[in-house]
Amino acid sequence: MIFRKILVGLCMLLMVNMIMAQNSGPIPKSLKESLNALQTTVPFLTIAPDSRAGAMGDLGVATKPDANSQNWNAAKYAFVESTMGVSLSYTPWLRSLVNDINLGYLSFYYRFDDKQVISSSLKFFSLGEIIFRDEFGEFSGQYNPYELALDVGYSRLFSERMSAALTLRYIRSDITGGGTIGNQQYNPGNSFAADLGTYYHMPLEISNMASEFAWGICISNLGTKISYTEGSDKQFIPANLRLGARLTLELDDYNSITGAVDLNKLLVPTPPKYFTDSLDANNDPVIQYGKEIPTSLPLSWIQSFYDAPAGFSEEMHEIMISAGLEYWYREQFAIRGGYFHEHETKGNRKYFAVGIGMKLNVFYLDFSYLISTTGTSNPLANTMRFTLGLNFNRK
Repeated sequence: MIFRKILVGLCMLLMVNMIMAQNSGPIPKSLKESLNALQTTVPFLTIAPDSRAGAMGDLGVATKPDANSQNWNAAKYAFVESTMGVSLSYTPWLRSLVNDINLGYLSFYYRFDDKQVISSSLKFFSLGEIIFRDEFGEFSGQYNPYELALDVGYSRLFSERMSAALTLRYIRSDITGGGTIGNQQYNPGNSFAADLGTYYHMPLEISNMASEFAWGICISNLGTKISYTEGSDKQFIPANLRLGARLTLELDDYNSITGAVDLNKLLVPTPPKYFTDSLDANNDPVIQYGKEIPTSLPLSWIQSFYDAPAGFSEEMHEIMISAGLEYWYREQFAIRGGYFHEHETKGNRKYFAVGIGMKLNVFYLDFSYLISTTGTSNPLANTMRFTLGLNFNRK
């Protein structure tokens, strides 16, 4: 009861802030239709690394737990059916543009009693090879930039239906190798972040079919900003709120089907719109629509819900939607499909995905393929993912 009162109070406070935060006067239609994507560093953190989630439209906060739950919602591990599991995923990235960018993902979990599970993962993003040249165009060196995220997580069962988890993350972004560009020294960027997740599932009976409903919430990448140079403004990492639900129907003893939906919103400030011909006393641009970007991290996470220059409609455009289906035959062969939608003013990523999965005893193999709906010129077109996993001591 107390939790409900707190939740209602927070919602009312947020609605008041949204109303008061917007500039007075009508918002021009051109502003609502203008491009205004959210700006973060280390965007590789938002890439779906595993094939199962990728095939379902990049969702996973409430799907059935597997070894890759660390990336989506570590709270699901508390309900995993095996004592230990490991998974390795590989994604050739942006193959329509380059041939040397790759994403690798290694995840692991271990259950040490009936209620508690520890987990870990490593996401490694190789950015290929970069050749540096001086102001005269002469070769001055080359480097293989990379970014990585190393996680450790703890999940616990609080009841027979609900669990929660805490994940700690170290992030490193080394895109220059510590080189000097234009007389400016660049250093690797480092950040520390945390995820908070919860997961709930309950059995149902629908038309005499054994069923299961589940929902999940995960707030991820709540962490420090990143800077690559001394004294420069630090950049936000992609703090993220993901909500999702799932319904699984056991059609008979051999066939089951799952439908799932995720809603995803970055918890980073929306860039304001400035007057084109006005400066303040410090010769800084004057904000016409939106809000000034805060320096406080907690305030930036809260303000991300009501700071869009075009008001509430633009805030809704910042919500990304994933929807997917998964069919299993005898828990040995799976067919998957999904769709991911991002508004055209916020990045315009729109694509279908399909995939298959095979499971044999402790071994499983998944594959997914991305089909862009914005044309083959989309750099994400034809993206493939591969996942190989092992589960041990299955109950």
